[in-house]
Amino acid sequence: MKTYTYTEKKDTRSGFGAGLTELGRTNPNVVALCADLIGSLKMDDFKNENPDRFFQVGIAEANMIGIAAGLTIGGKIPFTGTFANFSTGRVYDQIRQSVAYSGKNVKICASHAGLTLGEDGATHQILEDIGLMKMLPHMVVINPCDYNQTKAATMAIAEYDGPVYLRFGRPKVPVFTPENQKFEIGKAIQMIEGTDVTIVATGHLVWEAIEASKALHEEGISAEVINIHTIKPLDDKAILKSVSKTGCIVTCEEHNHLGGLGESVARVLAQNSPTPQEFVATNDTFGESGTPAQLMEKYGLDSKAIVAKSKAAMARK
Repeated sequence: MKTYTYTEKKDTRSGFGAGLTELGRTNPNVVALCADLIGSLKMDDFKNENPDRFFQVGIAEANMIGIAAGLTIGGKIPFTGTFANFSTGRVYDQIRQSVAYSGKNVKICASHAGLTLGEDGATHQILEDIGLMKMLPHMVVINPCDYNQTKAATMAIAEYDGPVYLRFGRPKVPVFTPENQKFEIGKAIQMIEGTDVTIVATGHLVWEAIEASKALHEEGISAEVINIHTIKPLDDKAILKSVSKTGCIVTCEEHNHLGGLGESVARVLAQNSPTPQEFVATNDTFGESGTPAQLMEKYGLDSKAIVAKSKAAMARK
C-alpha cells in the first residue's frame, strides 16, 4: 500500500496567494480584484508587485463580479477574491447573468469554504457553494486538497478560457502532494490503489481519506483513494474504472450531501454502473461555531467517519 507523509501544514488559501503572485510575474493579462479581504485571501504580494493590476472594490461583491466580467472584454484575466459565502451566495445573480451566461473568462476564487472556517459560525460556513456553481452552464468547479495543489490549480486556470470557481480554505492542513506539480483540469488522481472499496474525496477530505485507508488497511481492507480536485467536469472514467474493480464507493466532501460531489458521482453511477454508495458530507444542515477539528468530528467529516462509511458500503455489495 502506498503511504503519504507530510513535514508541514499550510493553509490552502496561501497556495492561492502563491499561485496568484507567480501569475503576476509571468502573465501580464492577469488582474486581481478583492472585496476588502486582501490579507485573508493572501493577495498582498500580487497587490504590492502589481498595483496597476489590482482593484480593491471594498465590501461590494456584486460590483466586483460585474467589473471582472467587463475586464474580460478587454482581454484581461480577472481573479476575484473573497470568502466562499460572499463569492457565491451573495452574488449568484451577477455570476449567472454576467459571467456564466456569456462564458466570460472570470476566475472566482473563494476562500474560507466549508465548516473549517470554524469559529465564525454558520453565517459564514457555506456548505452549498459547490452545488450553486456546478449547476451553472459553462462553469468549471475546482476544489484542491493542499497548498501545493492549490498553487498549481491557481496557475492552471489562468490558461483555461472560461469561467472557473476555485474553492479553498482557511485552516492549515497537511502538505502531501508534489511541489511544482502539473495540474490537469478534470483529471482525477489515484492516490492509493485498492480492491475492496473506492473512496473518492475532494478538498480537505482527501487527507482524511488517506488516513482512513491506513486504518482500513490495518483491518485487512484494501481501499482505493482517488483525489477528485475537479468536480466539474468530473472524471467519469476514473470513477467507473475504480468501481468496476471494488464494487462499492464512498464520496467525501466538506459540503452538503445535496448538490455536491456525491450527487455528481451518483449520477455517473446511475447512468453507467449502479453501485452501492455512501456519503461523507453534511446532512442538509447549517454549521455552527467551533474549532475546525471539533466541527469535522461532530458533522462526520473525518477519517473515522470515512472508515465507518466504507464498511457500510462494502456490506451492501
